[in-house]
Amino acid sequence: MSSAWLLPEHISDVLPAQARHIEELRRGLIDGARRCGYELVIPPLLEHLESLLSGTGHALDLQTFKLADQLSGRTLGVRADTTPQVARIDAHLLNRVGLARLCYCGPVLHTRPAGLSASREPLQFGAEIYGHGGIEAELEIIDLALDGLASAGLDGIALDLGDTRIVRSLLAGIPVDAASLSEVVAALAAKDPAALREASSGFPDEARAGLQQLLGLYGAVDVLQAAEKQLPARAPLQRALADLRQLAEHVARVHPTVQLGVDLADLGGYSYYSGSRFAVYAAGSSDAVLRGGRYDEVGAVFGRNRPAVGFSLDVKLIASLLPTRRGGAAIRAPWSDDPSLRAAVRRLREKGDAVVCILPGHEHEGEEFECDRELVAIDGQWLVRSL
Repeated sequence: MSSAWLLPEHISDVLPAQARHIEELRRGLIDGARRCGYELVIPPLLEHLESLLSGTGHALDLQTFKLADQLSGRTLGVRADTTPQVARIDAHLLNRVGLARLCYCGPVLHTRPAGLSASREPLQFGAEIYGHGGIEAELEIIDLALDGLASAGLDGIALDLGDTRIVRSLLAGIPVDAASLSEVVAALAAKDPAALREASSGFPDEARAGLQQLLGLYGAVDVLQAAEKQLPARAPLQRALADLRQLAEHVARVHPTVQLGVDLADLGGYSYYSGSRFAVYAAGSSDAVLRGGRYDEVGAVFGRNRPAVGFSLDVKLIASLLPTRRGGAAIRAPWSDDPSLRAAVRRLREKGDAVVCILPGHEHEGEEFECDRELVAIDGQWLVRSL
């Protein structure tokens, strides 16, 4: 029999120092998005399952906890991703004709962890632009993502670019069932030429040759020049390559410390993204710390099929990659009902200072706030002095 205080696997408490750090990061990300014109929305943790999973695909279904609603008898889902909810808000609640810039931050729950050390309860922050189909939306959302990570203090940031339109263009006009497409995507992701040959055995020669070329089209930005020469000269494909080049040039100019890479065979989220996709890596993490891209079809199931681009990250993961920050300066104060003392404490707190009143018998405690000053009575006045 397990102990009552043990938590489920990949679920953990967050203790004071780390919780404070996570909250500071959360506030910084939301404030940064607000300064760029993004409005905060707070979708519910639970929804009717058919709404929560509308148009999201099989992968998110497997990641979603399901339970019965005792009020209605209907099946509910605990959100595993917030983007479908924000798409619903944009489509049905806001219903704006023009642009909508939205951001969110809240917990999501996964039935299985994304990795061996991953949490099943990420704190997901995201930002999304609805209503603009031009590349300017990608440029803005990438800037917001990279600026947010830089403000958080992450080192060794690298941006990896790709575009789902390239494979879609190569497969255009070819009847491909879902199972065969999954095999192609898996072979490309694994960069396995034998598996790719088998998965594409029934495809036309030009498509098969183009898919095989993708296996070697990864690395530095000059991969895009090679792709223009090696891949078929189809308009959607060449448009995707031109957009990737513009994104790369912008990042190199505006974020010169970010390492840039391109991987045209990486189709992470192929069923979800409709155009450019990007992943951000940082020192200390073997997996991406942020993912995003264009997903113009996300609102279709809610009756508003309009352009959309965005990104999301796990604030807990970002915090785990950074040194735990000190609690910040605080002031120790004795506990007393003395009106002058209470007034002095109130004034300090109104100014923004943290003041820890030490309860009787605990005079040697209070280290959790790392107090560097104390409030003392000197000549009838309560004054702050250094410890």
